Amino acid sequence: MKMYGIPNCNTIKKAKDALTAKGIEFEFHNYKKDGIDEQTLESWCAQVGWKVLLNQRGTTWRKLSADDKENVNQAKAIQLMCVYPSMIKRPVLDTGDKIIVGFDEQVYAEL
Repeated sequence: MKMYGIPNCNTIKKAKDALTAKGIEFEFHNYKKDGIDEQTLESWCAQVGWKVLLNQRGTTWRKLSADDKENVNQAKAIQLMCVYPSMIKRPVLDTGDKIIVGFDEQVYAEL
C-alpha cells in the first residue's frame, strides 16, 4: 500500500494514524520532495476522474493566474498537478486494487 501526499498536512496525519492504528503497513510518497509523474496522474484520472483529484479549494489553486484556471480539462489538470503537486487532493491511497482519494474514517476503517 502506498500513500501519496505532503507530510505536514493534517489530513495526511489523520490518514497515517488510522492506518497505523490498524497495523497496516504503507509506504509514504512525498509530493513536495519526490514529485509526481504524468503517467501516475493519468492512471488515477482513469480510475476516479481529474475533477476528484484536482483540489480547486486550496491556496495553490487560488494563487493561479486566471489563464491557468481557465478551460481546465483532464490534460490541463494533469499538467497543473505535475507542476503544483500541492493541488492534488490528499491523501491518495493506492491499495494495489484501487485508489482512494481523501480521508474518510469509515473507508479507512474498512481496509
